[in-house]
Amino acid sequence: MVGIVGYGTQIPRYRIKVEEIAKVWGADAPAYKKGLNLNEKSVPAPDEDCATLAVNAARKALNRADIDPMDIGAVYVGSESHPYAVKPTGTIVSEALGICPKVHTADLEFACKAGTEGIFIALNLVKAGAVKFAMGIGADTSQGAPGDALEYSAAAGAAAFLVGGENVIAKLMETDCFMTDTPDFWRREHAHYPEHGGRFTGAPAYEKHVLGAGRAILEKSGLKPEDIQYVVLHQPNGKFPVTAARKLGFQEPQYRPGLLSPTLGNTYSGSSPMGLAATLDEAKPGDLIMLVSYGSGAGSDAFIFQATERLPQVRNQAPLLRKQLDQHKIYIEYGTYAKFRRKILKPE
Repeated sequence: MVGIVGYGTQIPRYRIKVEEIAKVWGADAPAYKKGLNLNEKSVPAPDEDCATLAVNAARKALNRADIDPMDIGAVYVGSESHPYAVKPTGTIVSEALGICPKVHTADLEFACKAGTEGIFIALNLVKAGAVKFAMGIGADTSQGAPGDALEYSAAAGAAAFLVGGENVIAKLMETDCFMTDTPDFWRREHAHYPEHGGRFTGAPAYEKHVLGAGRAILEKSGLKPEDIQYVVLHQPNGKFPVTAARKLGFQEPQYRPGLLSPTLGNTYSGSSPMGLAATLDEAKPGDLIMLVSYGSGAGSDAFIFQATERLPQVRNQAPLLRKQLDQHKIYIEYGTYAKFRRKILKPE
């Protein structure tokens, strides 16, 4: 048996509402809220980056797993906002957790799919017997250009998953993927903000890949939507995952537990992994969970996990995700947000 043995999440305390952003740009806040199913998003503090978020999420995963950190043989951090262009985030996380020096680390990038890339590699390293335990982390402090549609959703958060072959809380049942060269979203070297193809990012990009990966894993596993208790899809906003889930044949009770973006925003590499964590917070032993990520450029990873009898025993060893999301929130105005996100730049 190979699967998840521990999981943890980290969410910044600061939030900004859609109305606050729209007010500055003279935009129609109700239209954004209705069209994208977004109300507010998380905002990282000036001293928070994807490394600090990843460390805190990983520590919670270790609390649930209750293992010796030195037994972890690999750590992979997926992000599109690594704090350094040339210096790994993975070594920072590994050192903070007390895993170094006998650990293999790598930083991964594939837009919002980078987090599930790390989970996929970690699972297969354990499955192959190369390491006893491995960790995959998705963490981002994503950016959106001032006034751009991305600014309403680009948020911050992290999810860490420790995988192994003993004391499994969610057993891996199946994996699949769907990839093409689809340029729907990109950021050139030295560019401060990403660009995107507007409406092109919907059906030709997000839906094509999420539906492609979702249908592929259902066919490969021989399962139907009604056989699966929960589904978690990448959530760039609150509208896309709901539409895709329904097209795959899933109903609201199956996707609602993992739908976080209306009050969290799009945490990019942390998006679908955080949805999986929220679902593990509620799942019962025997429940099947389907996870499909999405990364622009473009591709989707798909997984099916089954919760085990051990899951309820470890769940409360760390804060539940929705408790983190709903408690201790601090709302800020746009000026503070712009300062925190370094949107006001001094001329050189």
